[in-house]
Amino acid sequence: AVEGRDRLPEGGYVAICALHRSWVDPLLVVDALPRAPRPWFMGSGATAFDRPWKERLLHRTGGLLPVWRGGTDVSAHVRTAAAVLDERAVLALFAEGAIGGPSDEPARMRIGAALLCLRTDAPIVPIAICGAEELYRGKRISVRILEPMAPSEFLDELPEPGSRDELRAARDLTRAVSERLAQAVRADYPTTVDPPAMPRRWRWLTRLMR
Repeated sequence: AVEGRDRLPEGGYVAICALHRSWVDPLLVVDALPRAPRPWFMGSGATAFDRPWKERLLHRTGGLLPVWRGGTDVSAHVRTAAAVLDERAVLALFAEGAIGGPSDEPARMRIGAALLCLRTDAPIVPIAICGAEELYRGKRISVRILEPMAPSEFLDELPEPGSRDELRAARDLTRAVSERLAQAVRADYPTTVDPPAMPRRWRWLTRLMR
């Protein structure tokens, strides 16, 4: 079930998503967002392009802006993100950075998503995903779109790029987004837990994309 589609801006925003517990999470985000403008995901190029069928799937469902691990210069990622947002498209990020973590609360979020938002001054749309840590036929999954946030809500002015003030602001913004997502996940997760007696058919779905 998807809740909160009426909260989405028309375009040109960053969707920061959690929890990231399964290969199906990007597909849930695509389903929650409008068909146009097309969503673009920023994620690990090494993971996304390691098999041809993954690349084909990404091209069919949304675009991927690859991130290659290593280095500290985010300027290339900022330019890419700004190009997406300037076209009024949607940039989707899983701020935990990798699949895995607790089932009922976000893992520690990386500050990269917040840095992109600060440098582009883009609205943030947090999306809370619960229940995808285990997949089987009939599994209940919750997707809730939260109220949009703006970096200006937390800052008097945007900090100088690359400064200590920017890092401090990115940490504060990451913490604020994480707290909103954590609150939503704690409320929604119990609704995705099936009773022990429910049959778990097609449990191989959990490992389908590994």
